[in-house]
Amino acid sequence: MTSPTYLIPRPLGEVLARLPVYPGSLLFVAALNLALARHLGGDVAPLLAGRKLRLRVTDTHWVFDFEWCKGRFVARQPAAQWVDADLTISASAYDFLLLARRQEDPDTLFFCRRLAMEGDTELGLLVKNTLDAMDMPPFTLESFHPRRVLSGLAARFAAR
Repeated sequence: MTSPTYLIPRPLGEVLARLPVYPGSLLFVAALNLALARHLGGDVAPLLAGRKLRLRVTDTHWVFDFEWCKGRFVARQPAAQWVDADLTISASAYDFLLLARRQEDPDTLFFCRRLAMEGDTELGLLVKNTLDAMDMPPFTLESFHPRRVLSGLAARFAAR
């Protein structure tokens, strides 16, 4: 059984849609790099290299364009620059949160038409299977507390 659907109210979504796109992509890839980059297997990274990925948050009208380049995720200029992404994943903000917190299965959301993938099916399966295989704790807002983020960064720099 899937969880209920919650959407950002339309007036708020329209306001959020007016925010500039590229700074949002920069913040998004910074979070991806902190959370995922070091967990990508050596066999996955070459398959992602240079592939244009797009995450579309349907109820806020946000679009994050990015790709894997030289061992990290890199933000790309606004979507108008890219006619087509190799893979576009679309869902509501709430459904992406459910996925990040591992409270909902992507297959369930897909078959309930709450998660959509467009483009290269093989790349979509690679992304899904890679995320499923990662042994990571579920996303929590506490993990982004400034004190926790700074201590994690300090530990990583000290290890170098």
